[in-house]
Amino acid sequence: MKYQGSPEFSHQQADKIGILITNLGTPDAPTPKALHRYLKEFLWDPRVVEVPRLIWWFALNGVILRIRPRRSAKSYATVFTDEGSPLLFHTKAQAESLESHLQGLGHDNLVVDFAMRYGNPSISSVLESMFKKGVRKLLVLPLYPQYSGSTAASTFDAISLDFGKRRWLPDFRFVSHYHDFNPFIEAAAKRIETYWAEHERADKLMFSFHGVPKSYLDKGDPYHCECHKTSRLIAQKLGLRDDEYVTTFQSRFGREEWLKPYTDATLKAFPGQGVKSVQVFCPGFSADCLETIEEIGEENKHYFLEAGGERYEYISALNARPEHIEALAALVLENLQGWSITPEPQRQARATAIGAKL
Repeated sequence: MKYQGSPEFSHQQADKIGILITNLGTPDAPTPKALHRYLKEFLWDPRVVEVPRLIWWFALNGVILRIRPRRSAKSYATVFTDEGSPLLFHTKAQAESLESHLQGLGHDNLVVDFAMRYGNPSISSVLESMFKKGVRKLLVLPLYPQYSGSTAASTFDAISLDFGKRRWLPDFRFVSHYHDFNPFIEAAAKRIETYWAEHERADKLMFSFHGVPKSYLDKGDPYHCECHKTSRLIAQKLGLRDDEYVTTFQSRFGREEWLKPYTDATLKAFPGQGVKSVQVFCPGFSADCLETIEEIGEENKHYFLEAGGERYEYISALNARPEHIEALAALVLENLQGWSITPEPQRQARATAIGAKL
């Protein structure tokens, strides 16, 4: 096997620490062709769909990829803007804001970039770019607060696959989850409180998380438990009683049973239970995307109002809001402990100053 080298490496180049944030991914355009390419990569990942490969190959290529790309393209067309995909430009803004915030704290030798697990920019292409900039220590932060094998573990698989082709490997750390990290909980609570300060509170606050098949929970995936813990901690910060909020799961696919209660079914039942107004927040989504803007903001709103609800509001994701960037920076710095994150000239100047005092 021929391993990929670093022909542009120079011993004169200052070593840097890289922070790679990742998210799920997005098609390059809201077209059937782009969706076909994106969905083929996404749905073929064995971490995402745990079905015997031969059976799934025929189902995916013979049925799903013949139907779903065109249907999904119509949905994506409703959320794409002049800046492109919301998930893409929000994640880009998060990376830029995080780097700026960290450098403002004096950490000039930190390089922050972002990649998508599926689609572009790919993990391999961004890693190559970071290594060319002198990154010799790497922290990977998937922006999934709650761990699941279908998200965080899949990202680790992609990193491992890239590393397996390289001659040189960096020192490496990986954040698998941060569902109960206090600065993240505080950022989520503040987002909701800010919204409440501008709008009247609803009868019920719904925390809607992306669903996964129930079989994953049965096999030991901790995602379900971590979602409920996130909801509970945010609710505690907000001072909510147990009957003032609910945790649900959205975006199910196929006929298999997924985590319950389902978001859409819960919203359809609310008006009959006396809940006439509801506000929805999605603590598992670090950035707004199709699943929050279209599915929660439009599709599920229709279900609730059609069932007799009177007021429905979606509270947007944390995106690149200052409180979110501060939380991510705190998470990064906590996971960089033991690595020297002060640029060499500053370390030398500080050592000289200390020596002079002594």
